[in-house]
Amino acid sequence: MKAAITFAAVLLGALLSLPARAELQVFACEPEWGALLDELAGDKVHVDIATSALQDVHRVEAKPSLIAKFRRADLLVCTGAELEIGWLPQLLKQSGNSKLASEPGAFMAAAQVVTLDKPTAVDRANGDVHPDGNPHIQMDPRRIGVVAQRLSARLAQLDPDNAAYYQQRLDDFTTRWVAAIKRWQDKAAPLRGRKVVVHHISWVYLWDWLGIQQIGALEPKPGVPPTSGHLASLISTTKDNDTLAIVHAAYIDSKPSEWLSKRTGVPVVTLPFTVGGDAQSHDLFSFFDSTIDKLLEADK
Repeated sequence: MKAAITFAAVLLGALLSLPARAELQVFACEPEWGALLDELAGDKVHVDIATSALQDVHRVEAKPSLIAKFRRADLLVCTGAELEIGWLPQLLKQSGNSKLASEPGAFMAAAQVVTLDKPTAVDRANGDVHPDGNPHIQMDPRRIGVVAQRLSARLAQLDPDNAAYYQQRLDDFTTRWVAAIKRWQDKAAPLRGRKVVVHHISWVYLWDWLGIQQIGALEPKPGVPPTSGHLASLISTTKDNDTLAIVHAAYIDSKPSEWLSKRTGVPVVTLPFTVGGDAQSHDLFSFFDSTIDKLLEADK
């Protein structure tokens, strides 16, 4: 019995002496970047995601639970372009995690690509204007491909022991992603040239990629709630242009879209906007599958 106890003690001591499994701790602001990290890093990182697809990413509360996750992170992955300006600085301040304040600990996806809709002058009287351009780059898979290259390099910089693993994951993702983009573009060909009305100007990258024309927005200015007068002014525009759909994101109240739909006969299409935005969008690939399928369904 004494020998057995001694052996158990030695075994326990050996186990305790093993180095703890080191995971890179990542704080992702949006689900799309959490999903991209899953593709690029697998089980080499632990990812906490601040928001969900059913949440307005402009407005997030800096809760103690988020502050705790932020405090232990080695890498911050966000969209940037001031998308998170209303809450990210508060997290940084309250967490005290200064390594996420700048590179290499901070990675901003929008800074890796060319953005659209950059204003020539910033005037908050014009609504929710982003000086660095429209931040919703996750709606263009071509830009996601660029972000993937840059993010993989950042992971290797912070975790050089796993650099070869990250490169292998990137190569695999890129091969599948390029093939998927070709498939999506071929499938979405009937949508080219079609017209849409949107709730919020969230979709410029999707329309740019697919060749769809936005002819109106339910918000009179970005981030300003629709008014009855502005909605009424969109009736003739929507009816007279063979409009494909009235588009809004899953997290947005559908009532304004439904009001316009009843008066024009144009269908409302709720798009996922990010991973988790509907039952089909469980990763980046199915996110774009669902987005294109829903637009094509409106075309029938």
